[in-house]
This record gives sequence, structure tokens and C-alpha cells, in this order.
Amino acid sequence: MKVVMNSIELRPIGVVCSAEASTAEISILGVRSVIEIFPEYAAALDKIDENSHLWVLSWFHESRRDVLTASPERVNPNVPKYGVFALRTPVRPNPIALTLVRLEGIAGNRLFVDGLDAVDGTPILDIKPYFEQDIVFSPRTPEIVPANRQMRERHMEKEAFAHHRELCTDLWIAVRMGLFVEERWGKLNNDELTVEVTGSPCLADVLQGLTRARLANPPRFFFQPSRERICSLWRKEEEQISLTCLGETDPDRIQSLPDEELFKIEILSSLTSGRRP
Repeated sequence: MKVVMNSIELRPIGVVCSAEASTAEISILGVRSVIEIFPEYAAALDKIDENSHLWVLSWFHESRRDVLTASPERVNPNVPKYGVFALRTPVRPNPIALTLVRLEGIAGNRLFVDGLDAVDGTPILDIKPYFEQDIVFSPRTPEIVPANRQMRERHMEKEAFAHHRELCTDLWIAVRMGLFVEERWGKLNNDELTVEVTGSPCLADVLQGLTRARLANPPRFFFQPSRERICSLWRKEEEQISLTCLGETDPDRIQSLPDEELFKIEILSSLTSGRRP
């Protein structure tokens, strides 16, 4: 195989301005930050405000470059090692980070974004718009679930809001339903897992977003509109879980109540019972 070039020269087009200075402490979900584009590249921002989300390529200058295998320890220290090309770990031969951020505002050559996982002073290599074609609705990915329940909940809340785009009561209910099932069965995006939702379109929308369950190929998602009942029936292999909301509508209590006080919970074998919620 012919080697085209031995080295590549990259010049930063901007820098991160953030209150976060520690790579060990910054949230892996990202934070609100400002990207300051250098004046000589300011013209490249023309019409960027027509986009709601951006891909940011940054250079993780504090990361090790001599590591080829790693474990996602900040997410789950019990996960075995992967090759760094199979992870989003910052340690890699060329520490180029790819982050999807929400564009919240523009002031001159400064971009105000949310969800950036880069500390103050991180060089920015490039910015690209997020297009509809970028999405893969139900991708196949390894099962790397956060070990900490609070982190799992934050991850799921972020994913739910990105899909539903409204912090409504049914979003919080859907997140709690998803957490309950994920803690018992693992990843929700699983071709062997199906979910039947009875309730509002908001509840259905959030749960479909969390599970990435399609209506076909394979059919994993079913919805029955109802104003009187809020429940979900989950099936995987020979088991099923039924979660029926007991009527709580306060978002703070939905997030804090124990599962058994928030839902009527039924766990049973789908082969021995035809019961439905």
C-alpha cells in the first residue's frame, strides 16, 4: 500500500472559552461554552445561524497519544477494554474530538453552544453543520451503560430532550420507565425488545426516541392513544414488564419517587401469561 503522506499540518480555526478547566471534572455530557473563531476565519461563519446543531472537531491537547486500548472508566469502570477506534475516549493517536452541540446564539465571531465536552483553551479544528442525513435512527452499538444510576438518568434525559424537544411531564415519566427497564434488561435499542405504549403522543414520542424502536424492520413499537391511562408494556424474549403510572404529575416528584410509588409494576413471563396492562 502506497503511503500518500507522512504528516499533516492542521491549524486551529478557533478556541474554546469555558468555565471548565479540568478534563477530569468536565461532564462527559458536555457543558455550555463559547467557541471563539479567529478573526481571519470569521467570514466562514456566514449563514451558520441557519443551523440548530453543529459538529465541532477539536484537538484534545491534554490527552495521551500513546494509548491504543482503553476502557470507558468515567462511564463504567467495569466495561472491558476496547480499541480506542471503537470508543469515544479522548486518548488516541490523533486526539481529534467530534462533538454534536446545539447552537444557542452568535455574537460576531463567537458561537454560544451547549453540549461541548472540551475544556477552556481547547483548539478548534473545524465546524460542520448537522444535517438530516447524519442520523441513523437505530444503530448497532456496544452495550456501554453507565454504572451510576444518576449518570444513566442524565444520559437518558439528554437523549429524550434531544428527540422530543420539550420538557413536559410525559418526558419525565418516559425517562423513569426507560431507566427501570434498562436497569433490568440492558440497552433499550435492542432488536429483541419491543414496547407497547398507552397514553399521550408525548409519552409515545419520547419512548420511541429512547428505544429507537421502529414500526417495521423489525416491528418493535406500538402505540394506543389514551387520555385515561399511562402505561407501557415491554417484552424481551420470554419476559415482559408492565409499568402503569399511578397518577403523579409533578416533575420533581416524578424524578424523585421510588419506582414502586410511581408505577404499578408487573414482571412476568410472556409465555405463561397473556396479561396486558
